[in-house]
Amino acid sequence: MKRWLPAALAGAVLAGAAWAQPAEPSGTPAAGSSASVADYRPELKDALSQAAPLIGKARLTVWGFQVYDARLWAPAGFAAGNYATHALALELAYLRNFDAVDVAERSLQEMRRSTPISDARAAQWMAEMLRVIPDVRKGDRILGVHRPGVGAAFWINGKAGGEIRDAEFAKLFFGIWLSPRTSEPRLREALLAGAGG
Repeated sequence: MKRWLPAALAGAVLAGAAWAQPAEPSGTPAAGSSASVADYRPELKDALSQAAPLIGKARLTVWGFQVYDARLWAPAGFAAGNYATHALALELAYLRNFDAVDVAERSLQEMRRSTPISDARAAQWMAEMLRVIPDVRKGDRILGVHRPGVGAAFWINGKAGGEIRDAEFAKLFFGIWLSPRTSEPRLREALLAGAGG
């Protein structure tokens, strides 16, 4: 596939030209849980300091192309309106290939929807994202963990991939999906389906 299509999809994914639908069910329900085995991630034990059930999930589709399945886990007491004050884990399971630079550039554009970001800070955050987020291929999973007041940590296909120790970055980064100002309100609604106010 030509490079322009993944780049265009990366741009459209977070620019409002996409739509969300419930993620396709897979796996067998785990004992005592409404989530399926496919929704369990062993790295959550290391990523979050307390048990965190699956809050919601959805598939993002752009122009008929399936882009990724998103899943959100958060401990008891999580409130959608105050997402930035809570620990949480957000996973993107990719259904297409994307270059890391396209993902990072688009992330910065979306973060700027919430607040102005100086060029110097944007350059710093771009470098940090490229340090921890690799090129992704179909089937790859990136799990981002919000650590309130600290920053964000990332797991790539179940393995620790690095940390960005900047609380403001983490707030704005997870706001791409969870802020009321997101460009994907239907995706946000699906991810927060099991959360409190």
